[in-house]
Amino acid sequence: MQEGKLIIFSAPSGAGKTTIVHHLLKKIPALRFSISATTRLKRGDEVHGKDYYFISQEKFLHKIAQKEFVEFEEVYSGTFYGTLRSEIERIWAEGKHVIFDIDVEGGLHLKKKFGDWALAIFVQPPSLEVLIERLTSRGTDNVIKLAERITKAKNELKYADRFDVILKNFDLNIACEEAEKLVNDFLK
Repeated sequence: MQEGKLIIFSAPSGAGKTTIVHHLLKKIPALRFSISATTRLKRGDEVHGKDYYFISQEKFLHKIAQKEFVEFEEVYSGTFYGTLRSEIERIWAEGKHVIFDIDVEGGLHLKKKFGDWALAIFVQPPSLEVLIERLTSRGTDNVIKLAERITKAKNELKYADRFDVILKNFDLNIACEEAEKLVNDFLK
């Protein structure tokens, strides 16, 4: 029941994938953002149904049991993220292609499931030091959560070569241009 293609952007937190995905959504009308479900609390001015589907852990676990996710994982201790099958079907029903801003393991699960219908792009930060600096300067995490993100980022960087493309984000404008070309070529 394949309807469209999937564009997967994965990277450690702080590598720039969200900024690149937002750029592509403005530039390529055929794309629609896949809204992930999560058990974490809203941050700042995030909106349910726009940034994420914020649901309780109980409801999330029920959806797992009902096989409503195409992929899911416990990204941080006690915090689940996942892609609902209904979300992909909603976008395909609009005649659009799905674009994901997703963690590394989730991205690899989607690529494995959808094969050649998916383009999996790993956004490579300039260095681990720059990544740590970006995460620290956000000011959104306490010391424990920040340490957890840094440990996860170190591990995720090891998976870059399992993606179709490694997009180096040393200069954000160049990375956005390269991403645009990659996605347009894949959608042709």
